[in-house]
This record gives sequence, structure tokens and C-alpha cells, in this order.
Amino acid sequence: MFTPRLPAHAGRRIALAGAVALTATLALAAPAAAHAEVEADKPQALAENVTLSFVSEAESDSAGFTEMRVVLPEGIAPSDVTLEEAPKGWKLKATSDGYNVAGPALKAGVDAEHKIKVRQLPDAKEIAFKTIEVYSDGKISRWIELPTGGEEPEQPAPVLKLKTAAPGAATVSPSPSPTESATPSQTPSATESDVAAAGSEPDAKAAEKDDSSSTGVVIGGVLAALAVLIAGAWWLVKRRAASSES
Repeated sequence: MFTPRLPAHAGRRIALAGAVALTATLALAAPAAAHAEVEADKPQALAENVTLSFVSEAESDSAGFTEMRVVLPEGIAPSDVTLEEAPKGWKLKATSDGYNVAGPALKAGVDAEHKIKVRQLPDAKEIAFKTIEVYSDGKISRWIELPTGGEEPEQPAPVLKLKTAAPGAATVSPSPSPTESATPSQTPSATESDVAAAGSEPDAKAAEKDDSSSTGVVIGGVLAALAVLIAGAWWLVKRRAASSES
């Protein structure tokens, strides 16, 4: 009884196709990288007049950023923050727990970058800036989660690591109370309610369901493509075997 053998070149093709499909599946199924980051020109505890640079990476192909809501860490008061740089037309407004910087919608796919000057950084090893991103179509991305148990969260808040305070450094006196005319526009703190809502169980389950569904579709498509490739190769081998027998 003749048993057809898979030619070497056909085997190599199938192996290569399988490797490519597996790589694509793993890449698509991998968790997303952080989309909000913060850096400082003087990342040191108790440093004064520090410029913080924030970058929020665009995730939407159809809508642009219109607003960033930032919750300041303990030790930095909203009155100690001033805007240094932002997209054209964007303005800063203080909130009870941080600030909003907003303006005309950016183009879809364009990252949002802004810089603030902080009067003094707190005496800490690291500080987190929970950030909520708002798009022109109403979509909201919440980067507010902090590491727990040594595990990296799915939507981590921007974290700034600080060097030890310089010898002799001390906490400066609180900022003087602004006059009535100079008081920054106070908006209700949407960040607190948004932060609480972002961690709600329904939102988390919905996000998990969407991610699982999309990943399942991708894997199903890859497996179907592999089945077609293997079937085609097997048919080619059988045809060649039949020809050699005749």
C-alpha cells in the first residue's frame, strides 16, 4: 500500500505559514502598552519649579482628543500648577483634586501633549497622576489604575519615580491665597466621579467582554486560514502520488 509522503518543500511552507499565523495571533492578543506617560525635568523629591510633561497616545482612528483630566497626587495643590505648553487653543482649569486642560479637538490619531509647572514636588519615592482622556466622539479612556501585588495593571496611571531629596531640602510654605479676580476657574471635580465610575464592575466586565470577543475572532480567522493551507498541501501531495502510480 502506497503512503504518500509530504515533500520537504511543502512541509517547510506549511511550517512557515503556521509560524507567521502564530506570531500574528500572539501580537494581536498581547495586552496594550501604556497610553499615558509623565516625565519631569527635575525628578527629585522636594524639587521646586518642576516642569512635568504629559503625553497621551491616540487610540482612535475617527476622533481626536478634546480634554485631559488629571488628578494630582497628595502634596501638590491645584493652585500650585500653571500651564506651560498645550495644543493650540487649549486652556487649563483647576478642579478640587487636580486640573482639566481642554480645547478644540485634535485630529484623529494625533497624540495629546501638554506641560505644567509645579511649585514643588512632594517628599515621596514616586507619585501617580490618574489621567482621564476625552475624545470628540464622547469616548473616554481612563488611565487610573495603580500596581497591586506586584502586577502591572491593564490601564496604569502615569507614574513618576523620584530621586531622594537633596540635602537640606524642605517643604516650602503654602501658596498664598489668590485674590478674587485672580482665582482660577473652578470646575466641579469630574475626575473623582469618573475615577469611581471607571473602576465599576459593569465597565470592567464590558471591556473584558469586548477584548475577549475581538481576540476570539482573530484566533478563529487564523485557525481557518491554517486549515485551508494544510488541506491544499495535502491535496497537492495526493495528486502527485496518483500521477506517479499511473
